[in-house]
Amino acid sequence: MIKTLFLVAILLMPVQAKIQERLVEYQLGDVTMQGFMAWDDSHKNKRSGVLIVHEWMGLSEYVKRRARQMASLGFVAFAPDIYGKGVRPSTPEEAGKTSGYYKSNPLILRDRTIAGLKQLISHPLVDEKSIAAIGYCFGGTAVLELARSGANVKAIVSFHGGLKAPLPAKPDTIQGEILVLHGGIDPHVPDPEVTGFFEEMRNAKAKWQFVAYGSAVHSFTNKGAGSDITKGAAYDAVADKRSFHDMLRFFRDVL
Repeated sequence: MIKTLFLVAILLMPVQAKIQERLVEYQLGDVTMQGFMAWDDSHKNKRSGVLIVHEWMGLSEYVKRRARQMASLGFVAFAPDIYGKGVRPSTPEEAGKTSGYYKSNPLILRDRTIAGLKQLISHPLVDEKSIAAIGYCFGGTAVLELARSGANVKAIVSFHGGLKAPLPAKPDTIQGEILVLHGGIDPHVPDPEVTGFFEEMRNAKAKWQFVAYGSAVHSFTNKGAGSDITKGAAYDAVADKRSFHDMLRFFRDVL
């Protein structure tokens, strides 16, 4: 029986965790990608793996920090590179164009995300029967596409991600359980998109949960988004904390 992450963290880990990290280059066809792996090597027990997909700016310090955070809790964490090595938008305009290409081409987005998943599973400390995938903003869209692909992932969590489905999930395709953590007044994911997602999940016969944080807008987990909600994207400390704990409770139940 697979131990929960919390038992791993509390019972098996020494007091002083030793977090290792490295950049990982990998290929998908003729495209080179460069992801980020983090794990605690103070014990050699197999443990759950978590894929952490980046926001629209690409593989950044933000997602690396999230990977280290998850590694400190006992996961092996891998942040894949969806865009490709060296493709790092420097402006919102560039980020919108780059992320928009993948959102408009969901099969390509799925392939890029699956390539990252394979890198995570290849880590010798990962229990491939206990895999989670989480994503922030653009990354939330990516992990939902991973779920729609039928990938063997037990827990999928989208933080303020897009919910639109150019290729809706077919019935009985989604293998794992889904948790969507949503800003209740997110102008980038309007109500019709939310209700469309509900209908998709019902039609797909998926196991899913949806949590909305009433006063939060887009990017509510990222301090770099600032504090002005009138811009449509802003950090919300309460929603950030609660959503992280909601994710951990979900993992406790599912993994």
